[in-house]
Amino acid sequence: MHEAGRREMIQHHVSGRGLTDEAILGALQSVPREEFVGSTQRAAAYADTALPIEFGQTISQPYTVAFMCDALQLQPSDRVLEVGTGSGYGAAVLAQLVSTVYSIERIPELADSARARLQRLGIHNVDIRQGDGTYGLSDAAPFDAICVTAAAQTLPEAYRQQISPGGRIVIPLVEQGQRQALFRFAANGQNLQRTHLGAFRFVPLIGDHHPDSKAD
Repeated sequence: MHEAGRREMIQHHVSGRGLTDEAILGALQSVPREEFVGSTQRAAAYADTALPIEFGQTISQPYTVAFMCDALQLQPSDRVLEVGTGSGYGAAVLAQLVSTVYSIERIPELADSARARLQRLGIHNVDIRQGDGTYGLSDAAPFDAICVTAAAQTLPEAYRQQISPGGRIVIPLVEQGQRQALFRFAANGQNLQRTHLGAFRFVPLIGDHHPDSKAD
């Protein structure tokens, strides 16, 4: 049942909306999304919607996960930082596409359960850390790509410092009127080239280095 739901999700909600990268579609096919939601949510695991998980957090809708992977312009040799592990689904998908994923989760119980879940599923190229994601992860930097799964007011300085030359950051930012949009920042010399990728909704980014200013 779940495999059929996964195929239908990809056909109708991902490739059917224009995302046709074969590596990303293959990654979505290989990761059992039903393992990343609670038992009461499993019937809806392959609906194109965000679903609630513990501690008031969510698992992003499949299209959003695929869209962010596509926007990151990933290469198989990349080292990726994910900010906001949640249930671990996004990290699991990224792990099919790149060499190494580092993922930070501020809620200890979510970090522990995601770590155990990925181990049980045989996904071994993800290093989950518990901590404040607004600091990034300096001891593992630099990263070829940084994927932020919670909305900030502006781009935290730590991410600027920890991205490799030519690297990409994909992050939702709060725009005027509290609307959210997804942005890609591409490292070009000493500058970051910003691209607006469209409107999305995420939970807020929380941490010591979460700036209070308006969108960058």
